[in-house]
Order: sequence, then C-alpha cells, then structure tokens
Amino acid sequence: MKSLIILFSFLLMGIFTKHSNAQENSLESKSIYDISIKSLMGEKIDLNEFQGKKILFVNVASKCGFTPQYEGLQKLHETYGDKLVVIGLPCNQFKEQEPGSADEIQTFCTANYGVDFLMTEKIDVKGENQHPLYQWLTKKENNGVENSTVKWNFQKYLVDENGIFLSFYYSITKPMSNKIVKHLE
Repeated sequence: MKSLIILFSFLLMGIFTKHSNAQENSLESKSIYDISIKSLMGEKIDLNEFQGKKILFVNVASKCGFTPQYEGLQKLHETYGDKLVVIGLPCNQFKEQEPGSADEIQTFCTANYGVDFLMTEKIDVKGENQHPLYQWLTKKENNGVENSTVKWNFQKYLVDENGIFLSFYYSITKPMSNKIVKHLE
C-alpha cells in the first residue's frame, strides 16, 4: 500500500510539472519576440533587437494595385526610424502578385522605390501554412487583443515598444495615414 501511495505521488508530481511547463511554454510562445523569421536574403532576424521601438508589419507584393505604398512605407521608415521598425513581408497568396525570387523582389523594391527597410523571406500570411508571425498577429489567443483576417496585400499590423499588439489597418490605409502616424508622435 505504501509503495502504491509513493507511486501515485510521483505520478501527480509528473502531471503538475508537465502542466506547469506547458503553461510556461504557452506563455513564452505568446511573445512576438520569440517568433523566428528570416530576412529576404535568408539571414535570421532577431525580433528582440527591436524592443523599445514600435514595429509595423506589412505583407507586400510587387504586382499589386497597392504596390506604390512602398514609397509611403519608405517615407515612414525614414521619418520615424528612431521610433519605428518597418518590416515588409513578401507574400504570393493574393492573385499571385508576388511571384519573384528573393533577388527579384530586392531589385524591384530598391530600383523602383528606394526601399531600404527590412524585408523578410516570402511567407504565407493565411491558410494552412500561415507563418507563426501571422498566427500571432491575427489570433487573439496569441496577441491578446483581437482576431483579424488578412484580406489583401499591404495590410498593416502595428506592435508597440513592448511587443504588445496595438492595431491593424487594411490595405486602403496609407502608410503615412494619421491612423498610423498618431502612434509615433
């Protein structure tokens, strides 16, 4: 009987330890700074480096009616670079409007819009292969604020200096819009 009580105690301790660890891992995975993503050229981006600045995430495409927003994104980057990190995330999920390779995307953005803000690898922003970053940005259970769906290219997500989700803006919201700029002044 004594050995049965000891065995039961060990089993309970194991269950509570596993539950506690699961909670810790769950909480850790809720930080945007723990999400891994690569740059357009394949280098790891450490989002922790951006703590203390707001981050604007924008799914971008080179062959979209909203593509001229690259100009506004670059201006936002140049004007508020001390307070804001602009990150472009190429995506080919909307009518295949970003078909290019990493080199083609980089060349297009630089030659046509002078883009020098951070660009990531091409990712999926919705669906079965949705990147973990967009799982965090679009799901209240992860970002703690609200659910959303990425409707089209150039939808914008703003995160504050502490990694807290602030808001999202549909494609029609221009980068230099007061809706975004008011958070930077």
